[in-house]
Amino acid sequence: MPRQPAASDVFRAVADPTRRAILDLLAGGAQPVRAIAGRFPVSRPAISKHLRILREAGLVGEQPAGRENLYRLEPGPLGEIARWVRPHVGAGAAGPRP
Repeated sequence: MPRQPAASDVFRAVADPTRRAILDLLAGGAQPVRAIAGRFPVSRPAISKHLRILREAGLVGEQPAGRENLYRLEPGPLGEIARWVRPHVGAGAAGPRP
């Protein structure tokens, strides 16, 4: 069954290597955007755009903390990717079938 594209598509959100790296970083705990941006060779506005895309896909949550917002990993939507990958893992291990 083909997947239906959506504006908040988890697959599209994780297709970008910078966004995957942000998710890896947030797996270690919530962080403010300035700390996240300091780990990448791109501008803070670019990181904010990546965070927006991840937020729209439900992969990142945001919470106020004083004068800034903390971003945290929301791993639930990654289950969609896991469900898609699961049947394919090891599928080619036996080699071609006669």
